[in-house]
Amino acid sequence: MSDIFTANIPAKGYAMLSKDSKFSQFEFTRHSVGDSDILIEILYSGICHSDIHTARDEWGGTVYPCVPGHEIAGQVIAVGKNVTKFKVGDYAGVGCMVNSCQECEACKNSQEQFCQRGQTVYTYNSKDHFHEGKNTYGGYSNNIVVNQNFAIKVKANAPLDKVAPLLCAGITTYSPLKFSKIKAGDKVGVAGFGGLGMMALKYAIKMGAQVSVFARNDKKKDQALNLGATNFYTTTNINEVKERFDLIISTIPTSYDPTAYIDLLKFGGELAIVGLPPHKIAPKISIIDLVHKAGKKIYGSLIGGIKETQEMMDFSLENEIYPETIIVSPSQIDEVYEKLTNGSGEFRYVIDMRAK
Repeated sequence: MSDIFTANIPAKGYAMLSKDSKFSQFEFTRHSVGDSDILIEILYSGICHSDIHTARDEWGGTVYPCVPGHEIAGQVIAVGKNVTKFKVGDYAGVGCMVNSCQECEACKNSQEQFCQRGQTVYTYNSKDHFHEGKNTYGGYSNNIVVNQNFAIKVKANAPLDKVAPLLCAGITTYSPLKFSKIKAGDKVGVAGFGGLGMMALKYAIKMGAQVSVFARNDKKKDQALNLGATNFYTTTNINEVKERFDLIISTIPTSYDPTAYIDLLKFGGELAIVGLPPHKIAPKISIIDLVHKAGKKIYGSLIGGIKETQEMMDFSLENEIYPETIIVSPSQIDEVYEKLTNGSGEFRYVIDMRAK
């Protein structure tokens, strides 16, 4: 085990070799375990729609081979000599980031995703500024090395298959609800009812809000209502909706009309955009529309800092707020991607990295 502190660590994963390929087994190496690093055996890795966009180069800039995965849950199997946050045997999670400068104003304020030195290192398809600029590989693999400051503590009895998606789907929806200061009695709309939308619904209800769901069709109506939604609307009839909202969270990963949701905001209401469609079909908002629809706020939200991610994890575990998950094997990744692309997918798929 001592070699892991001085030499690169062998890893096995599943990679896309080009934007048009299928997933195949891929062997690579992780950097050695530094003094402040931990080595995690990955047990589960969630499949996020961002993985699909990146693997297929729909946002541009994908470096191949690409090993996606930023919803990671596993067990610590080694720690560097300066590590105090974890010990061997602990459960840990890794989200969308694995490092940053940790010295700029943004990092010191736990907004590492906005590192002002431009040194945020994302979990995959990112330049690792602290390890020779090499490309990072994500959670569709058997292990990962990460700075202890970028790993999330997970209590021992937590269901790891449900914990994994919290590292992206959880924080991505928890963060705007906190930013907009949602409280009991507020009205929240959730646009898009996939993996992100379901988490937004659960968090908003726990915060005391009345929540309505918007979806392309009514296939998931019963599920939304059973989870506590007050109302369910299909987007084909969105212009007929009479309700007005304090906050609408758009999790939509395809083309849509944002102004339709701006019209549904109360005066002073907010539209939080967290869904990221492919660049070619990403919607745009006219500044003329903004002037004529004044008195409302629109903002984007990018995951959350490490401090807030830990807060989200603790809140989720304490209140048993988990995604609806389906466990799959690595051999099913291509099939899941197709389901999520054509709209037939069921919430959050999680890869059991020990399966074949």
